[in-house]
Amino acid sequence: MITITKNRFQSLVTAAWMNRAMIAIVYVWFGSLKIFGLSPAEGLVTKLFDITLSPFMSIQQFLILLGLVESAIGLAWLFPRISKWAFWIMMGHLFTTFLPVLFLPNETWQSFFALTLTGQYIIKNVVLCSAAWFIYVFSEN
Repeated sequence: MITITKNRFQSLVTAAWMNRAMIAIVYVWFGSLKIFGLSPAEGLVTKLFDITLSPFMSIQQFLILLGLVESAIGLAWLFPRISKWAFWIMMGHLFTTFLPVLFLPNETWQSFFALTLTGQYIIKNVVLCSAAWFIYVFSEN
């Protein structure tokens, strides 16, 4: 059995809320950029869209939908009662963000083990996974 002091517990609660807030900021910010057509990732998203979802909708519709979903994921983290849902939806989203590493290697790899800036942008999402996992295991629901 592990004993946690009141101060340490309060630090964990604060850390969980900081993680919630940072995930919310990143997701709402990046989602909003897609909604308003200002995302620097639009080219990458378009290339992946062209080889996966293009028969089903237009890229303009997809970017707005993706931006709305990303913003909703971010906002969901601010409501502890739905943290478990937010976690699993976010994991699904992050899985799709890793697809360019596999499907667009010329965009994401310079050489073996050396990522392009775009590849680094994608791989840094492991930090978001870690922050989400911390909240997930810390959540009561």
